[in-house]
Amino acid sequence: MIDKPIELPVDIGLSTPILLLVLVALEAVLSADNAIALASISQGLVDEKLRPQALNLGLIFAYILRMTLIVFATWVVRYWQFQVLGAAYLLWLVFKYFTAGKDEDGQQQRPQYTSLWQVIPIIAITDLAFSLDSVATAIAVSTDTWLVIAGATIGIILLRFMADLFIRWLSEYTHLEDAGYIAVGLVGVKLLVRALSPDLEIPEVVTVAMVAIIFSWGFSQRQESAQE
Repeated sequence: MIDKPIELPVDIGLSTPILLLVLVALEAVLSADNAIALASISQGLVDEKLRPQALNLGLIFAYILRMTLIVFATWVVRYWQFQVLGAAYLLWLVFKYFTAGKDEDGQQQRPQYTSLWQVIPIIAITDLAFSLDSVATAIAVSTDTWLVIAGATIGIILLRFMADLFIRWLSEYTHLEDAGYIAVGLVGVKLLVRALSPDLEIPEVVTVAMVAIIFSWGFSQRQESAQE
């Protein structure tokens, strides 16, 4: 029998503010690689003036998809096929990035987009793929749907500001974009492992530690132009 979507009762207790803080913290920690992926995708838009608009509209659609995922979370996580699709999509993004070739300065070249509406669906679907991991973690912390939604709402606002930071840092740090996509690949592998071998679930502490190491390398070298 298929589980029904999780319900929406509002039950505010003494532990509610603490749980909300935990959920927001989880969103912030788990969104670093998401933010850099979205920043990189938006920067691939040829028309620079459209990049902020693409990020804003993409995240609006991403928010709608994420809220839908949360409401139907207990149904979605029941089927491993969703996680396999999410993993395949993230690993495809990584493959597409690392096979795009080098630019004239020898740096990895990001995929280019000529249309605003090429970028918006990619941003929204990318966030949805990441949400399969973060939402599964969130509902393990709290089964109150309204609380998970509140945490995700604050989290996606933080994601927008984090993306702005990473857009600036992408031009300052040589390895940051590569590090971000390596972290995206890690999330893809984690989703694949969870779907195919649930008993081999990678602990969040291990994931966070690996992402921290990857990003330490990403921030290890500044561009020569940024040093001047």
